[in-house]
Amino acid sequence: MDTTPEGPVDWELATRIAGRLAAPGPVADRAELTALVEELRDAAARAAVHASAITGLAAADGTAPEQVSTVLVVDRPRWAQANAEVFAAMTGPLAGAAPSAAARSAAAVQVGSVLALLAGKVLGQFDPFTSTDGRGRLLLVAPNVLHHERRLKVDPSDFRLWVALHEQTHALQFAAAPWLADHLRTRAAELLTDLAADKALVPRVGELLQAVARAVTGGADDGVGVLDLLSARQRVVFEEVGAVMALLEGHADVAMDEVGPRVVPSVRKIRKAFEARRDAASRSRGVDRVLRRLLGLDTKLAQYRDGAAFVRAVRKDVGLEGLNAVWSSADHLPLPEEIVDPSAWVRRVHG
Repeated sequence: MDTTPEGPVDWELATRIAGRLAAPGPVADRAELTALVEELRDAAARAAVHASAITGLAAADGTAPEQVSTVLVVDRPRWAQANAEVFAAMTGPLAGAAPSAAARSAAAVQVGSVLALLAGKVLGQFDPFTSTDGRGRLLLVAPNVLHHERRLKVDPSDFRLWVALHEQTHALQFAAAPWLADHLRTRAAELLTDLAADKALVPRVGELLQAVARAVTGGADDGVGVLDLLSARQRVVFEEVGAVMALLEGHADVAMDEVGPRVVPSVRKIRKAFEARRDAASRSRGVDRVLRRLLGLDTKLAQYRDGAAFVRAVRKDVGLEGLNAVWSSADHLPLPEEIVDPSAWVRRVHG
């Protein structure tokens, strides 16, 4: 983890804050928790095999599907720590942007608070950016899986496999396209370097903090979001990265549904309940509404749906093999306008 004085955030402090602020998970006895952890590990191994069969993806280096990721079943504080590590690795271009100890600590409070909020919401995550052995980390957040399967009233075993299918599809995407992690890292670095050099951005960051304050005190939802801080040039890079993320998320969503009832008997019930959860979250008000805007969570929801529609349309047009051309090079990744017009991607890539 980056803890040098030149870094923009005291990441160790951010991790400690997130661990203290994260809401406790659901109550369960030791036997239930042990069984949950064991089943999540088993589900991850099985999910990789199913995801490979559904998507037609295989690791470029010949690694077996069940070995394409390092599976970690974690609690909320450990998830926050893992993401602090990701952020530290990805924000190198911002080194020197906040060199004082006070500034780094203030940033840690902000980041730690956000991580604490998200730590109670994320079911799983694939991290391709901090690997030292060539395999990304697949994080399954056990208390959140338990909370949601209870809240949605779905079959626990089916739900655990369904969640693992989404994350292992991500693992296969990056294993099949080993250039992809570096591509995203480079584009993110390009955007962050530009932001760090943008002196006009500094005073506008205060608008974000004011928006949070208004939300907490019951003020109107008229705050700015992440996109509102970007220049036209910065927005182009942001939207190009967003198109890739839409592909990744939509592709994984399609895979987790198309495994079918033979493998996940209650898959249709799970999807219906999960979509209702997503829709309810997008209609949330008050503090949660502003936080969703500030953190771009509504954009994330659109990515899932736009990306899934893109994948289905392309596959219908040129088949599974034609779709998988998207993983062959960065030039074949969809552009922002192609995510909403899949036929444009097909014409450009397949002629």
